[in-house]
Amino acid sequence: MNNENQLPSLISLPYISYIDDQGDLPENVQGKIGVYAIFNEDKILQFIGYSRDIYLSLRQHLVRQPQKCYWVKIHTIERPNRTILENIEQTWIAENGGLPVGNGEQKATWTQPIDVKTVMTPEEQENYQNPVHDEVKQMNILKNIARRVEAEIIAALELRGLKTQIRFNPKLKENGLLDVK
Repeated sequence: MNNENQLPSLISLPYISYIDDQGDLPENVQGKIGVYAIFNEDKILQFIGYSRDIYLSLRQHLVRQPQKCYWVKIHTIERPNRTILENIEQTWIAENGGLPVGNGEQKATWTQPIDVKTVMTPEEQENYQNPVHDEVKQMNILKNIARRVEAEIIAALELRGLKTQIRFNPKLKENGLLDVK
């Protein structure tokens, strides 16, 4: 699984359930360096990434794209080496026949914190844009919207059987952003 001299083909790696029978993410990759490919429920490639801690990255992707993270393929390496990681990523993209949607036009939704301003209800938008509100009121409105979106994400993940605790960075909420702590 981790011969650094040989670039593994994506097809040769086993599918690993994103959320196992106990409701956990693949804990055996905590603190591990490597490349991973994320697939949807139909095992269609959605995103390829690499990380110094695959587990943390998988957690972040699950929160950002819960409906697209069902299967993962992983290749670990012993020491950080960006060249090796990028070569594996490029090999997998070529093997796929092109850029997965999550590495292309949707990359920000996979790699950046969730901006709750993009999912405001019409009532929330009207309330947020009310000229009577000062910055503090707007910050509180964003925080409340972030809490609503956070609750929706956690509820969706619990329906999928996730038992792993997900904590969001509270400081980002006042800016209308959600990201795993």
